[in-house]
Amino acid sequence: MTELTHAMLPAHLMKYVVEQNYARYTAEDQAVWRYLMRQLKDYLTRHAHQSYLAGLERTGITIDRIPEIEKIDKHLNAFGWGAVPVSGFIPPAAFMEFQSIGVLPIASDMRTLDHLLYTPAPDIVHEAAGHAPILADPEYAVYLRQYGEVARHSIISKQDMDQYEAIRVLSDIKEDPRSTKDEISLAEKRLQDINSGMTGVSEAALLSRMNWWTAEYGLIGDVKAPRIFGAGLLSSVSEAKNCLKEHVKKIPLSVDCVNFTYDITEQQPQLFVAKDFTHLGEVLEDLALRLSFRRGGLFGLDRAAEARTVNTVQLNSGLQISGVLKSYIPGTEPETAVYVQFEGPCQLSIEYHEIPDQGCKHHPQGFSSPLGRLRNHRRCLSEYSEKELTNLALTKGERSRLQFESGVLVEGVLENWTYHNGRLVIISWSDCRVTLDDKILFDPSWGAFDMAVGSDVTSVFGGPADRAKFGETDDFANKRVTPRQPSAAEKERYAFYQESRDLRENPALGISRWQKLTKKFLTGGGVPWLIGLELVETGLALRAPEADLDALKQKLETLEDDGPDVRSCIHEGLRLAHQP
Repeated sequence: MTELTHAMLPAHLMKYVVEQNYARYTAEDQAVWRYLMRQLKDYLTRHAHQSYLAGLERTGITIDRIPEIEKIDKHLNAFGWGAVPVSGFIPPAAFMEFQSIGVLPIASDMRTLDHLLYTPAPDIVHEAAGHAPILADPEYAVYLRQYGEVARHSIISKQDMDQYEAIRVLSDIKEDPRSTKDEISLAEKRLQDINSGMTGVSEAALLSRMNWWTAEYGLIGDVKAPRIFGAGLLSSVSEAKNCLKEHVKKIPLSVDCVNFTYDITEQQPQLFVAKDFTHLGEVLEDLALRLSFRRGGLFGLDRAAEARTVNTVQLNSGLQISGVLKSYIPGTEPETAVYVQFEGPCQLSIEYHEIPDQGCKHHPQGFSSPLGRLRNHRRCLSEYSEKELTNLALTKGERSRLQFESGVLVEGVLENWTYHNGRLVIISWSDCRVTLDDKILFDPSWGAFDMAVGSDVTSVFGGPADRAKFGETDDFANKRVTPRQPSAAEKERYAFYQESRDLRENPALGISRWQKLTKKFLTGGGVPWLIGLELVETGLALRAPEADLDALKQKLETLEDDGPDVRSCIHEGLRLAHQP
């Protein structure tokens, strides 16, 4: 990681950064990368957005070798971005925060040969070869940062988190060749059960759909002849070819794309076409206007209460209250609340920085406060100076009372008050009782009472305001993929790949070495088709005897019986091998 990228990262994101450990990539991994990149570049040269090829070069991504993420990072620094290696899935909230600060998290794992065309887990083909090249386009890079900023303010629900965890577990199990059918079936059933129990569409889910139909599976340009820019398409040969066919419906991009769900296990029946990268930002703004962090009020409080996750309620005083919103009492005026109650650890912040002594250690079991204006007062209490507080008979160290317009009554010993930039944000009480009519909202036996000052909820957004100081939350949990340990047979296979690679990179080893490897492939059992394909390519370069090449191709034909995907991969590989 460069010094520039390190400086971009807040401390709470560092826990997701891992060592790429380049030495763990096997010769088979390198062969899989090379095969995919040759196929992708051949097709995408004609069908991807014009910035794709230039972006490959500008980001330091080559065809022949899995890229070193540190080198991608250095290349991205040249146009204001960075890259860091991560392990598999990271929580959506963390991924979006990375993007919002201009850092691309790249899953450092490499898909297996069994998942050549599609992997259920994030991998370096998708993250590096899919996302990084288009970042070289400045307008797209701006959009991706804007998207990350909007997405990280969206409210994620407990159901979203359960679904994310189920998807993560299922993808890890499917990608692990040691997994049993029973383990896969059990993980699939768990995800199905969670999906069937989803009761609504959260803001985070809407942003996920926006991301899917743009950054992952987006098309751009003329609806009748669009080009590809989405990373999911740029990193999948089969989907890249399929997406431009007539049976896939092409729809002009608008904010209505968030009304379309998607299935990550199936190719998409429709895709959306943006006019250009500026158009992406316009659609994103349309969506942002619908979200709680822009709307605030009861709309935002409702979304936070439904979510049952840690969110932040921001008041017109600037005070930010972070925690799990348990309930609120609505006011008589539209979009107003007169009392809010949080449960679990809570935090009070200003401008995304925790106020000293107002963190989760001080509020470990919840927080509550009245909101609104005082009775017979037009201005918000946050606008009152210390002198004006004294005129209200509020004196530090003495018993005082505040009567709110809503009927909420606060009575106790006023201990202190806190100002920020000339605005009153907290009044601290001891021996305090808070009531509304005959209902007790806070009792002196519950401890000290820190009252939030503010009359209106201006914003409600996902996560704590000061995430670094709040502590671990469910939407930011860090889990890593367990490295696979190769068997003896796998190690022997990898060695065969390495011999083939050494010959291709050093033709001076001669035709005799090629014939020896070819004989090994023809007579060996269970040897992957990809080795045979590489030998054909090397043999053509060495001008090997036609009889030997024909024998290789005949052997490959027998391997086509392993399924239509293998048949297609072999045919496409042979096609490129014969191109100059």
